[in-house]
Amino acid sequence: MENKEIIKVHIADDHQILIDGIEAVLKDEKNIEVAGYSLNGQEVLSWLEENEADVLVLDINMPKLDGLEVLNHLYKNGIKQPTIVLSSYDDVKLVKEVLKIGADGFLAKKCAGENIVEAINSVYNGDQYFSKEVQKDLVAAAVGRTVRKKVHQDGVFSSSLTDRELQVLRLISIELSTKEIAERLNISTSTVDTYRKNLLFKTKAKNSVGLAMYAVRNKLL
Repeated sequence: MENKEIIKVHIADDHQILIDGIEAVLKDEKNIEVAGYSLNGQEVLSWLEENEADVLVLDINMPKLDGLEVLNHLYKNGIKQPTIVLSSYDDVKLVKEVLKIGADGFLAKKCAGENIVEAINSVYNGDQYFSKEVQKDLVAAAVGRTVRKKVHQDGVFSSSLTDRELQVLRLISIELSTKEIAERLNISTSTVDTYRKNLLFKTKAKNSVGLAMYAVRNKLL
């Protein structure tokens, strides 16, 4: 569904050339406006004290205050600021850390140009956004690990996921089709559809990306 409202974006990065590059990508987007930019973390917080951004695009490595310190400040002060984190590295530990302190999306800088518009629209609409490379890295990191059977969210334990549901969850997260999952697990496509519905119900996720990110947030991966 196409956005009709103007999405105000603030870009924070210590390299002006990257800011200019993102602005160049966004300039032809009728529903997105660059409302401001910052070259360090302190400037970000100062700007947000007097202005509002629908989406903050935040670099991790910045002088004065880095991206993690900015996120921590917002988190500790109860400020819900929709944020997409940019990083030169798509390290799984880093992705998990920014998720815990309120980030809504994560993009490796090498993918920013091609994914930034989709990421901004997704986060603005209340969804999470992670590039395919990051999603695959998160799922790959889960292989062979012991999985918690209880899922903790907002202080309440939900129904446990079965081993088979966890298998389906992982395969969905690496973008296998229903048919491919059925062949991989030697079950029918209708059975896969049933597992998918159960997963969406138990996790309250909206889609496949939501399923993968739910697992990350709740330390299932």
